[in-house]
Amino acid sequence: MTEATLPKLTKKDFESNQEVRWCPGCGDYSILAQMQKTLPELGIPREKIVFISGIGCSSRFPYYMETYGMHSIHGRAPTVATGLKLANPELSVWVITGDGDGLSIGGNHLIHILRRNMDVNIVLFNNQIYGLTKGQYSPTSRLGHKTKSSPLGTIDQPLNPLSVALAAEATFVARSIDVETRHLSEVLLRAAQHRGTSFVEVFQNCNIFNDGAWRHLTDPEQKKQNLLRLEHGKPLVFGPDNSKGIRLNGLTPEVVELGNGVSESDLLVHDESRPDASAAYLLTRMTYPAYPVPIGVFRCLETLTYEDALTGQLKQALQERGVGDLDKLFRSADLWTVSESNGKS
Repeated sequence: MTEATLPKLTKKDFESNQEVRWCPGCGDYSILAQMQKTLPELGIPREKIVFISGIGCSSRFPYYMETYGMHSIHGRAPTVATGLKLANPELSVWVITGDGDGLSIGGNHLIHILRRNMDVNIVLFNNQIYGLTKGQYSPTSRLGHKTKSSPLGTIDQPLNPLSVALAAEATFVARSIDVETRHLSEVLLRAAQHRGTSFVEVFQNCNIFNDGAWRHLTDPEQKKQNLLRLEHGKPLVFGPDNSKGIRLNGLTPEVVELGNGVSESDLLVHDESRPDASAAYLLTRMTYPAYPVPIGVFRCLETLTYEDALTGQLKQALQERGVGDLDKLFRSADLWTVSESNGKS
C-alpha cells in the first residue's frame, strides 16, 4: 500500500494509550488536542512522524502522541532532532519544549538549530514559570515577578522567545495561544508545511503556579483591546470593530485611532516574507501594556535547508573524488612509528 492510498487518519489515530497526566485545567491539554487534530491534514503516515522533547511539563508530549517519540535530556532536544533529521531526512520531526527547557539550559542548542535552518518544527510552550519543579521563575518570567526562587521579585531581564528566534535567523517564526484553538491549529499547520526550521511560541497557562499570566489576551473583553492578529499583506488593525491600528513614527510603532484623518492606508502593512527580519523583529518588541500583543506568523522565508546543503556537498564530493576509502583516508594523514623501548634513556 502506498502513501497515496493510505486511509485518511483522524485525531483519534494520533491519541496514544497513555493516560494524559497534566494538572486539571493546564493549557497543555489544548495544545495536545490541536496537534492531534492538525497532523491528519498533513497526510503523513504516523511512522514517519517523530516528537522529541527535553525536560518539563511540556516534555511529556511524546508519550501522548501515537507516533514515534523520544523523551531526551534537559535542553538537548534540538541536538537529538538535528541528528535524527540528518540520518533520515524523510521524517517529519517535531521538537516540543518549554520556556525553561528551551531558553535556559537549552538556549545554545535552540539558537544553533535555528541558524542552521534544519527542516524541523519547534513548539515552545511559554507559561513564564518552571511548572514541573513547582514554581521557580523562568527565563521568560516578567521582571519583578515573585516566585519561590524570587520572593522579593525577579531581577532578571526576561527573554523574548520570538526576538531570540529572529536574531538567530529563524526562517519561520510564529505565535499563538493555548485557548485560541482554531488559530493555534492554523499556525501549527503552516509550521509543518514550511520547508526549514519553524519556531512557534505558544502562550500557555499554568493554572497552578502562574495562573492568569495571559489573562489580558484570553479574557473575552480584555483581548479585544490587547490582541493583534497578523495577516500577511494586511494593515495592522485591532480593537473593537478594528477601530485602532499601528503606524510607524520614524522607527517607533504607535497606536492610533482610525478616523479623524487617520485611515488604514496610514498603517503599517504586515509582510511576513520580507528577506530581512527587521519589521518582524519590530513586531516582537510590541508588548503589553504599551501595545497590543501580536499573534500569527511574523516571518516566513524559504531558503536552503541545512540537510539539503549537506546532501549537496556529499554529492559533489562523490562526483569529484569518487567513493571514499576509509583505510586510505586514515593512512593519508601524518603517521609515525613508535619503536619498542630497550629500557635505555
